[in-house]
Amino acid sequence: MRRSVIPTIAHRLAILCYIAFALFPLFWLLKVSVTPNDLLYTEGVRMWPSRTTWDHYAFVLEHSAFPTFFKNSLIVSTATAVTVTICASLSGYALSRFNFRAKYWIVALMLLTQMFPLVMLVAPIFKILSPLHLTNSLTGLVIVYTAFNVPFATFLMQSFFDGIPRDLEEAAMIDGATQFTAFRQIILPLTLPGIAATLGFVFTAAWSELLFALMLINGNDAATFPVGLLTFVSKFSVDFGQMMAAGIMALIPAGLFFLLIQRYLVQGLTAGAVKG
Repeated sequence: MRRSVIPTIAHRLAILCYIAFALFPLFWLLKVSVTPNDLLYTEGVRMWPSRTTWDHYAFVLEHSAFPTFFKNSLIVSTATAVTVTICASLSGYALSRFNFRAKYWIVALMLLTQMFPLVMLVAPIFKILSPLHLTNSLTGLVIVYTAFNVPFATFLMQSFFDGIPRDLEEAAMIDGATQFTAFRQIILPLTLPGIAATLGFVFTAAWSELLFALMLINGNDAATFPVGLLTFVSKFSVDFGQMMAAGIMALIPAGLFFLLIQRYLVQGLTAGAVKG
């Protein structure tokens, strides 16, 4: 009995240590966001300040452009997630169910797009978007984010479609349904966990993306949240309290989004691990 208890306790302790390690940065983010400026550098390292304040949150909401950054990020991330998921669902289904000429070349090209460093592609993309007046534009960001996320999302959705027996579609088509009807009414409902996983991955990637948002956007009107955090960094100082307060508020949409899709997300992340 002792031999069975010790591994269990060690396993639970390991899980608790991992959770503490993962959540401690968020706790420190919250701690700094409620610490008054006069205590940030005078109290030293403490687990919680001797006095708290909500002034940083009030300043971020009332005297900064953070609401605009927040709105822009929400628009770009939602539009990108929905667009990528639709494209990936259709293309993933095509790769899973149909054999056509140049199929493997298309797959190889999609894989090739994932091998280039993003920094190397900034200048060409800017050169392409500039004549189209898509720089300094949320539409341009959505197009770029969609282009970079579709290949991976397609392979992700393909793995879910591969796990669904073809017999279900064949039975529906025997009963008179078309291929698209079988896809829409039978296959898509079965892949809701995969769709949720894809939505979550793409939304998070677009929400936290900095490089293209920084290089393609100039000005606060179209800036997103990651770029907006840089406005709290001045030439001679950093407003850590305001920056951390903005970071805490920026976590709210992502947290609510994952809370809404968590039931499907857990199924989706584990469905591809077992086939059949």
